[in-house]
Amino acid sequence: MRFKAKVEVRLKPGLTDAEGMATKESLRDLGFNVEEVKVGKVFYITLQAQSLEEARDSVDSMCRRLLANPEVKDDYYFEVEPVEG
Repeated sequence: MRFKAKVEVRLKPGLTDAEGMATKESLRDLGFNVEEVKVGKVFYITLQAQSLEEARDSVDSMCRRLLANPEVKDDYYFEVEPVEG
């Protein structure tokens, strides 16, 4: 079965988001009244698995092994759903 996943990776609360701060300042320089910017990554993945549970386990493993660094700096969230057709 085919599944699609959307994975969001963000810095853990309390960590300095240097890219977000730089983006905020650039937006302010352009005249936007911006209070805060947080930067993250989004991954869209299509994968094969025997079941939804297996697909979720695979995506969680992808996050822990490559896409995020949850031990040190990242939080991640994901959704997995079957691909119709």
